[in-house]
Amino acid sequence: MDIRVLRYFLAVAREQSFSTAAERLFLSQPTLSRQLKELECELGKTLLIRSNKGVSLTEDGMILRKRAEEIVELMDKTEQEVRQSKDSVSGTVYIGAGETYAIKLIADTAHNLKTDYPDIRYSFFSGNGTDVLEKLERGLLDFGLIFGSIDRTKYEAIEIPLHDTWGVLMRRDEPLAQKKTVTIADLMGLNLIIPRQLNHLIMISELIAEQTPDAHIVAEYNLIYNASVMVNEGIGTAITLDRIINVSGDSDLCFRPFEPRMEAVCSFIWKRYPVFSKAAVTFLEQFRKDISALL
Repeated sequence: MDIRVLRYFLAVAREQSFSTAAERLFLSQPTLSRQLKELECELGKTLLIRSNKGVSLTEDGMILRKRAEEIVELMDKTEQEVRQSKDSVSGTVYIGAGETYAIKLIADTAHNLKTDYPDIRYSFFSGNGTDVLEKLERGLLDFGLIFGSIDRTKYEAIEIPLHDTWGVLMRRDEPLAQKKTVTIADLMGLNLIIPRQLNHLIMISELIAEQTPDAHIVAEYNLIYNASVMVNEGIGTAITLDRIINVSGDSDLCFRPFEPRMEAVCSFIWKRYPVFSKAAVTFLEQFRKDISALL
């Protein structure tokens, strides 16, 4: 498979139209159609369903789209690293993270590097721990921020000294909002919105089952912002980490931590024996210094 043709395929998948994709690629429509027909012949699979309403992907096309996006992204990343000047530090640092206030430390390091290394850019990927680890394994990320235990045979890690605290996000007019802290037992009878990330989900589900079996889980979330909208609309109360949703000022929402205190430990990780760009090396060196200053 030619990387150029994969880009053509992604353009058609994105635009859902041969004519629009051809315009954006500065190709004639017959040329684009022929190239993708040859790709289908090469793979022995039908990738695109052509109709008067546009173009859609077959199941095989969906599989190829996911892999093609990874291949093109990795190719672009590699080309950028190879073309970097020997005398300057430039390029993109690729970082994946779940929703955590610890991202502030990433931002602090980027800020500290800004004056001396203005040509370093950053690409952030948001996802759960499984998503981040998958992209690290495929070389699509340099670093990741994840919760839970780390496989030290595969990854180097720095434990983040800034811990997140578990609690509940609710409307300010809820009776429970009058308390400064809440217990798991306080959730009795409430409609709950809980995190979908596997390690969080298991922990929260077990606590609820043990201490407040009458609580009702009405929804799961991947992004807390989306869950906060449901909370604001009265769908339920969300179990989440602190300092992710802004509840200051005139916000209709508030956050109350659990008592006893429940913390989530986050780690900054990267693959052992990595092939880093100079930008990534520079970022890691500065991040180590910044973390050491906090200890």
